[in-house]
Amino acid sequence: MIEFKNVSFRYAEQKKYSIQNINIKIKSGQIVLVCGTSGSGKTTLTKLINGLISNYYNGELDGTVCINGVEVSRIPLYETAKYVGSVFQNPKTQFFTIDTTSELAFCLENFGLPEKEIEDRILKVSSELSIKNLMGRNIFNLSGGEKQKIACSCVFVSGQEIIVLDEPSSNLDISATLELRKLIKLWKEQGKTVVISEHRIYYLKGLMDRVIHLKDGNIYGEYTEEEFNKFIERDKWKAGLRPLDLNTFPSYVEKEVQSESQFSISDMKYGYQKDGCVLKVGEIKLPQNRIIGIIGYNGAGKSTFADCLCGISKNDKSVIYYEGKSYYKKKKLKLCYLVMQDVNHQLFTESVEDEMLLSMTPKDENKLYNILKELNLYSLKSKHPMSLSGGEKQRVAIASALVANRDIIILDEPTSGLDLFHMRMVADELKKIKSRGKSIFLITHDYEMLLSACDYILHLENGKVKDSYFLNEVGIEKIKKYFIREEVDY
Repeated sequence: MIEFKNVSFRYAEQKKYSIQNINIKIKSGQIVLVCGTSGSGKTTLTKLINGLISNYYNGELDGTVCINGVEVSRIPLYETAKYVGSVFQNPKTQFFTIDTTSELAFCLENFGLPEKEIEDRILKVSSELSIKNLMGRNIFNLSGGEKQKIACSCVFVSGQEIIVLDEPSSNLDISATLELRKLIKLWKEQGKTVVISEHRIYYLKGLMDRVIHLKDGNIYGEYTEEEFNKFIERDKWKAGLRPLDLNTFPSYVEKEVQSESQFSISDMKYGYQKDGCVLKVGEIKLPQNRIIGIIGYNGAGKSTFADCLCGISKNDKSVIYYEGKSYYKKKKLKLCYLVMQDVNHQLFTESVEDEMLLSMTPKDENKLYNILKELNLYSLKSKHPMSLSGGEKQRVAIASALVANRDIIILDEPTSGLDLFHMRMVADELKKIKSRGKSIFLITHDYEMLLSACDYILHLENGKVKDSYFLNEVGIEKIKKYFIREEVDY
């Protein structure tokens, strides 16, 4: 059992408490969803369970967090790890080796298991979780979703009784998300206790025993799944929560304009040394001044497509023909701006305000402050970017893209840490940018974001263009068929 008794926590050098006066009991074997808007305290709550607070993160902790009667803050982290397994929002932060098989073995070696048992466990897990194709791979060459699958597999192979998941579906495609659902169901059948901090919640329908809704660091409500479903249908827009049923999310039919301007991309080919060619796009024509959603399974080549598009991939020979000009290699950097999937790679300064000014030419404080306010970042303008939550960092990176004077903006999974409220904010801001004559690529597995922002879809599979279409009536049906599936287990 997990028990919080009058728990409040404030990170070092922060004035505001991340969570306050939390009193909850989570019974063994329960599947518990922790939800709420970005910055509401969800991740902090998970860090208190797995012992990262206060073994790793310093701050002021009041009250006690106990697992089976043992106070977490009083035992070393390696002891907590025997009982609690974790999957972080950014799986890269929990990897210790460079290949996938060694990563699974590393978890078991820490427990001192014999070599034969380690090999047997890895073989069993790779089969049960359908990750044989990921074994023996270089972790650095995996997509974000594939990294997430390996992180989940490490927890599964370790066999802890309590599992903490922080935004586990954020980088997963629809197929992998349904696989995650099956994994959580398997844990439930095994009697595991699973605590999930999550924004995208549709895949948990029918699995949850309990929902804890946080707001401004406090418990706003506790519900059964049935009670929660009634609540979000009534108040989801105010609460900033995603739907439990994707069919209930509204869609807006785009009117296709046959004579609109186009631009083209040609000779886009790229391959890693050992994994062969992962991207092979001959020539495609796309509508200009539109928001183009890029979809496809994990490993389909979406992020590689983005890297080639903005000119940061070595040996890329592709060409962009845009408004009568040809853009090769590094010249693409003057045309395109990329918001990376892992935003930690592009946060460099000491404050949110300085981060945006770094991308802004010429400097315009009025424009800067307007975008900060529109993305609900104004109160954070003096904060260090690395001190923010995952969703807040994501918004800072998006804000930096919005102030940069580029004709093409590429966003790689920009809503992975965003609640419904902030996702709609980003969608609205992208539409404003489009109205200024910009073309936007949006790489995402987020069905709600696609319907909220995009007017055109580019579907990649196995490094090639499988389909492309406007989100007209026919296109809406195509994207619904891709995302909303009638699974036997779903």
